[in-house]
Amino acid sequence: MTSFVLASASPARLAVLRSAGVEPVVRVSGVDEDAVIAALGADAAPEHVVTELARAKANDVLPVLARDGISDAVVVGCDSMLLIDGSLQGKPGTVDVARARWSAMAGRSATLLTGHSVLRIAEGAMVSDAHDHSATVVHFGSPPDADLEAYLATGEPLQVAGAFTLDSLGGWFVDRIEGDPSSVIGIGLPLVRRLLAEVGVGVAELWASSGRVG
Repeated sequence: MTSFVLASASPARLAVLRSAGVEPVVRVSGVDEDAVIAALGADAAPEHVVTELARAKANDVLPVLARDGISDAVVVGCDSMLLIDGSLQGKPGTVDVARARWSAMAGRSATLLTGHSVLRIAEGAMVSDAHDHSATVVHFGSPPDADLEAYLATGEPLQVAGAFTLDSLGGWFVDRIEGDPSSVIGIGLPLVRRLLAEVGVGVAELWASSGRVG
């Protein structure tokens, strides 16, 4: 029976998959994202950056699967970054950076790029892989200063791409989106479904592995 391995510690991604009928095996990658970005070079296209980060994360957990005896699986790596004014923005990390990000994007639109990598593992070896990205336009509101400061104080925007969430507190400050909501949360179900098909795995097979269908 095929295991679905999520190479991410994101609780939001885990929640999306569980709501979609999949109970993944979580194995967190230890990829140095800054090193991957540096190796790609300053001229790398934003779409290429998020896709290669996702690929690196998926590949990084393969030795862990071998150690744990997981020999039949699909592994999904994910990466999301916000593209605004031609620059990719990841996790801000600090309140000051998050505040500056919101100052730049409040009342404006930006593109959330989500890269996904799917690896098919059979008898302990990778037999096929597929990689791509999706793009969703996010239209931000203009939160009053008091609301923004309260949001920053929660710590939520510090550890998420673009300094906002759609499915939690930050959702108050998103006016609308154009594209796939699940990709903004962190794992785009339409894209993952297509990539799974490319490696020969159907959604119903994942449901069966999770005990959701007979």
